[in-house]
Amino acid sequence: MKALIDTLCRAHELPKEDWMTLLSCMDEESKQYLFEKAKEVRERTFGKRVFVRGLIEISNTCTRNCLYCGIRAANDDLERYHLSKEEILATADIGYRLGFRTFVMQGGEDFYYNQDRMTDIIRAVKARYPECAITLSIGEKDEAEYKAYFEAGADRYLLRHETATKELYERLHPDASFENRGRCLETLKSIGFQVGAGFMVGLPWQTNENYADDLMFLSQLKPHMVGIGPFIPHKDTPLADKPAGEKEQTLIMVALTRLILPNALLPATTALATIAPTGRTEALAVGANVIMPNLSPNEARKRYNLYDGKKYVGGEAAERLADTERELQQAGFCMDMSRGDYASHEEE
Repeated sequence: MKALIDTLCRAHELPKEDWMTLLSCMDEESKQYLFEKAKEVRERTFGKRVFVRGLIEISNTCTRNCLYCGIRAANDDLERYHLSKEEILATADIGYRLGFRTFVMQGGEDFYYNQDRMTDIIRAVKARYPECAITLSIGEKDEAEYKAYFEAGADRYLLRHETATKELYERLHPDASFENRGRCLETLKSIGFQVGAGFMVGLPWQTNENYADDLMFLSQLKPHMVGIGPFIPHKDTPLADKPAGEKEQTLIMVALTRLILPNALLPATTALATIAPTGRTEALAVGANVIMPNLSPNEARKRYNLYDGKKYVGGEAAERLADTERELQQAGFCMDMSRGDYASHEEE
């Protein structure tokens, strides 16, 4: 097991049979060795820095019906909203004063934000804060729309692949195309975005072979960012009665991803902090290097529930940056409020 982990540190990839061995035979000693190696890689590339992004949840309206998601179109018990351009700018103003230099605009696949409206918002934020990075996470679009967003000033795009196994993807995403998801990620890279992929851990029907597919997909795509978090059920979805993913398995996936992608920006996700009080700092200790406090208006936060029990729905850490900084310092990290772009010049 240690030899496989050492090989991964050198080559940043493994054949599928080695992935299956690694995932199937991970004992406590191997896990701790993996965590230590991931920590070494993270610190060699980024030191103790943790990049901080300001999350703006612009809409909880979505045309999709993903089985696990609380804002799915079929959820009739949800009060929908869209933030206006003025509300987004006001939120960015607050974030900028707090010191944020990256704004992550996230929402469902919402026809309200058509190409014209979205490019207008991007230009307005960029005009007001040209030194800040803009990250979008608003789903699948065609190439022309992605290009329009990039030309308007968006720098990054998050589009989690969710699972790299076609059968599982299409079981979880009715009427969605596994192939199109992959095409979108390749298109975003070709346009010039810093691109984020990612997957969930502990999904119903998920196996070690599915995880191997995910890790091999990341080796091939080489995204700049990877979001990994546990599945957490939502009461108003078809998967309401399924168990949540586990913290330890999620940490293993974060650590393995750090070894595949030494330079990647890896968030310590809110979902992990939701299932475990120390989940955020534990993820940082095994390779993560980004956190995303919520800047959204309070009313929006209450309605943007992808899963039940979401941590930081009330007094979120965006208004408590001193507490966040203290938490990071106590865990041995330092908060970095800069743009925190992908460091492509660093050693791979």
